Amino acid sequence: MIIYNIWTVLQWYVRPILKWFLRKTTRLCELQRICYGDIAGAQRTRNVEKSLSLSRTKDVKEVISFLDRVVLEKQFVPNNFHNLLDPSISIIMRVKKINPRLHSAFISPFRSCLEQIWSYKNLVIEVEELRTIQFDSNNIEHEEKLLKLWSLLVPDETLESRISKQWQYIGFQGDDPKTDFRGMGLLGLENLLFFASQYPRASSHVLSHSLHPTYGYTFAIVGINLTAMAYYLLKDGCAKTYMFNAKQYLPNLNLFHRFYCFLFYEFDKMWIESKPQNIMEFSVIFKKFENAIRTELADPASVFRINIEVDIV
Repeated sequence: MIIYNIWTVLQWYVRPILKWFLRKTTRLCELQRICYGDIAGAQRTRNVEKSLSLSRTKDVKEVISFLDRVVLEKQFVPNNFHNLLDPSISIIMRVKKINPRLHSAFISPFRSCLEQIWSYKNLVIEVEELRTIQFDSNNIEHEEKLLKLWSLLVPDETLESRISKQWQYIGFQGDDPKTDFRGMGLLGLENLLFFASQYPRASSHVLSHSLHPTYGYTFAIVGINLTAMAYYLLKDGCAKTYMFNAKQYLPNLNLFHRFYCFLFYEFDKMWIESKPQNIMEFSVIFKKFENAIRTELADPASVFRINIEVDIV
């Protein structure tokens, strides 16, 4: 703790001197060096975010506060990017003395970083709101989503009634799944539904493993536990590696669902490879899995994809 505090103090004084020296020798500000030198994706965006957050310049701080406020007002959406980011970029370039005619190549990568940074902040709020919505059996939309989950996972078997022991087949604890969604709210159901609808082959593959006579586990309960993992990885910023390296997408709810699907598929793979004697080994394997994911996310070059492997267990 003492060493950390000393390092923090040293950074406070040394950082401006180092930035001044590099500016004089390279004729580029820190943001330019990042946008020109770092690989596009998590490495570049996280470094831009760090540079902006450490800035002591009043105008830069005001831009950050403005964009943060826009996110809270739920106005940071693609249709507004032009009106929000153009003036923000202009202010930062003016403050950093970046000539737009000489450094037009800076604008595009810097804009992409800003889009990713504040889309991520917007996603955190969106996911939090979904998590706080409790499953309501009197809500027709909630009920329809739950029934759809059954039909997607077990298309060849009709659900005899809404309250049924059949729910245990797909890994709920009792006869009524609504009690299992308490911790993660509607987010847990939305994650499971996305996995079953968007990755039918992968979800069917995982469900078949969960029904294994020796290595089986409760599919839905594990899925809700993985929702919690994805949620906390998002909240503490570890998920930025996944989000910022997804080149075709900005951080949004669909991308969060895809992240969850990746976690579910990979956890299932680790579980089967671990050959557990019984479900009592779940907490140990789950923690091992979380540590492995955190280690992988610590590498800004990591890219995550679901690669279906045909196996016989």
